[in-house]
Amino acid sequence: MGYVAVKGGTEAIEASIDRLKYERLKGGKQVEVSAILSSMRLLIDQVMSEASLYSPELAALAIKQAEGSMEEAVFLLRAHRSTLPRLYYSETVEPERMAVERRISASFKDIPGGQLLGATHDYTHRLIDFSLLDEKEEERNQWMEQYEAELSALEKATGDGTYPKVVEYLRNEGLFESFEPDNTEPDDVTKNVFQFPASRSERLQILTRGQTGAVTALGYASLRGYGQVHPTVGEVRVGQLPITIPAHGGEDEDDSYYIGSVRATEVESFVPMPSKGPDGKQELRFEIGYGICYGQNETKAIAMSILDQCLEHPGSDAPPHDEEFVLTHVDTVESTGFISHLKMPHYVTFQSKLDSVRNTRKGRDGHES
Repeated sequence: MGYVAVKGGTEAIEASIDRLKYERLKGGKQVEVSAILSSMRLLIDQVMSEASLYSPELAALAIKQAEGSMEEAVFLLRAHRSTLPRLYYSETVEPERMAVERRISASFKDIPGGQLLGATHDYTHRLIDFSLLDEKEEERNQWMEQYEAELSALEKATGDGTYPKVVEYLRNEGLFESFEPDNTEPDDVTKNVFQFPASRSERLQILTRGQTGAVTALGYASLRGYGQVHPTVGEVRVGQLPITIPAHGGEDEDDSYYIGSVRATEVESFVPMPSKGPDGKQELRFEIGYGICYGQNETKAIAMSILDQCLEHPGSDAPPHDEEFVLTHVDTVESTGFISHLKMPHYVTFQSKLDSVRNTRKGRDGHES
């Protein structure tokens, strides 16, 4: 799906593009890409997640070109992604190896390794900070120098930054089922058109590329009763995931190359589900809803974990449990493209409808007379 081609007067279209550039430049001051990179990390993370391309620099450039429009920036970056060659396939990323920057659990006060609040707006007062109107560079540099010294000492004390998973603590108690690793090759929705019913790998790919607002809205709908999933967040993690590619001809873990890391948000939600025990009586068991996305976007990852569990149980009539309803409506480019196409010329179809209305009225008026 992609309604992007427009036919019309060439001069008029070129004049429209010139006016677009004028609107971007007329203020006199331009935001440098470096400024977007250093001050709008959460916006960059959201664009990269929805565009399914991890490149902070290109995301910042797309934001500048799109004048801050999320949907346009995602469209630009997604379109650029489609032109790139796929040189390698990475090895399976193990979230347990994440260098954690933030880690919390809503299920337990005390978790193995402790809670790590990290950087978040959750604990701020949500009041406009008018002091930001007049930030002094000297004061900023002084604060940064002092904080980075404290941060360096803290990082040395915490080692490599890896922490055990909360769910493993529960598995050791026998409260969660253990599974053998599934080495099945995941389906790739960027290379093949998926069909319903979708596999779980396809569902997770579409959800992690989904529009943050759409994924959040459907997850929220389930919480409000338009669905049957209301989880407790077992663990939220934000940090750097190491990416490796296999060496040519290598077969063991040592035969691989580290090519960098990506920041990601990972969520495991605990969902109580009724089931029959060995004695045939009803009892509760826990299942895990999973969410992961590029950058720090905790709301989206939590909502994704809710929808993951909703789609694992399609028996309900509620919209969040209908995979066709969810998966065909959360994609940014698909949804905004189809809505935007309504601005394109529909002269022939509308004239046909007008003629139908006129003929109907003419026949009715003639009958009355």
